[in-house]
Amino acid sequence: MNRQIKLIWDFRGQAAAKTAEHHEIHLKEFLDKENYILKITGFEILNEMYAIAYLVVEEADMIIFRDALRPHRGEVYLV
Repeated sequence: MNRQIKLIWDFRGQAAAKTAEHHEIHLKEFLDKENYILKITGFEILNEMYAIAYLVVEEADMIIFRDALRPHRGEVYLV
């Protein structure tokens, strides 16, 4: 099985949760537009001032998504 990479966008401040939730909508739209096979996205509220949105891609596709979407960071995705 190929490794998968979780691309992450960090949001801070009072609006972090709403911003992360809204950002996930745009990530889903991008996946649909590109007809990408993986449909793993999400957002997590880590505390009242910090939330993340994320998208999981195959490692082989990571550079394409990184350059197009400019995530803040990435990590190996473990199921």
